[in-house]
Amino acid sequence: MDFVATDTQAMLRDTADRLVRDRYDFEERKKIVASEDGFSRKLWKELAELGLLGIEIPEEQGGSGGSFADVAVVLESFGKGLVVEPYLSTVVLGAGLIAAAGWEAQKHDILPKVASGDMLLALAYTEAHSRYALNHVATKARKDGAGYVIDGHKAVVLGADTADKLIVSARTSGEVGDATGISLFLVDPKAEGVSMRVYPNLDDRRAAEVTFDGVKVEASALVGAEGDGLRPLEAAIDRGAAAVGCEALGAMGALNALTLDYLKTRMQFGRPIGKFQVLQHRMADMVMAEQQARSMLFLAIEQADAKDPAARAQAISAAKAQIDACGQVVGRGAIQLQGGIAMTMEYIAGHFFRRLTALEKMMGDRDYHLERFAI
Repeated sequence: MDFVATDTQAMLRDTADRLVRDRYDFEERKKIVASEDGFSRKLWKELAELGLLGIEIPEEQGGSGGSFADVAVVLESFGKGLVVEPYLSTVVLGAGLIAAAGWEAQKHDILPKVASGDMLLALAYTEAHSRYALNHVATKARKDGAGYVIDGHKAVVLGADTADKLIVSARTSGEVGDATGISLFLVDPKAEGVSMRVYPNLDDRRAAEVTFDGVKVEASALVGAEGDGLRPLEAAIDRGAAAVGCEALGAMGALNALTLDYLKTRMQFGRPIGKFQVLQHRMADMVMAEQQARSMLFLAIEQADAKDPAARAQAISAAKAQIDACGQVVGRGAIQLQGGIAMTMEYIAGHFFRRLTALEKMMGDRDYHLERFAI
């Protein structure tokens, strides 16, 4: 692929970098995290006005008609700022899945609202004991007249507490573990029978355990063909894994810069500790890890929308496994080089480490992707 950013990508990076630099410093972020919603709705509308929510959405539906590579540069910038706004859950996973698998009526109803910042989405697909297996779906949707009734439980649903719509995977036929018989539904989180237990993630984003107890939905809530939901779900999660890699790369870059500045200014024995060769070697390892992650991310971005599912899965898993390993090299190195201060909640270094650790578990951890790549 072409490693040189296009003019559009350079503009998007500049816009996102400036937003993070001017509007998302560490103190402001702490206020946002502590707010009622856990993110800034004002900033979310600004993202919409800047065109950052509709990058991949077609022009006729209020977006820019761009590519995943365009979204990637924005995600990297958001990683630098430890942004907690629901970009991953709404724009990458939710809108991406509707654009790929939704009916035309759903696209025309939902995508313009996402682009304008008027609708938040959350993808409810993970279940207890699934170990990242997307076909491990015990939640059931049975026919009820012209509609369906959904019963089941979803775990670690990112952004569920503020979502206007949930996209839920449920089994309409077959047994747990079957590749067929999985369907996707749009569900109102305020519908009768939906309950949530909301909690903060390690990286300050919020997730929820969501229970569906006799939740009735109309036939029009079905996203795509009945029983054919696994294929688009797999594609969405692969794109999500690539997106997580973009965030991780941004966090690595910012954490390396923070650590290097600390080594240049922290004095010991009458000189900056960065003058000690052993610490220089450690810093060099961290920078090399960042560059390795960037190289693998190019592969993930190139294959994110590949037509061949096997090639896409192998490329994404190879990239995610390597990026996860690199993130730990950078995160642990930063904590050890900066010492005790890096472990405090009042200093940003520890928050970068928490974000990198959380990202490593999202969309499949390193062990899962190593096994998937080997297959």
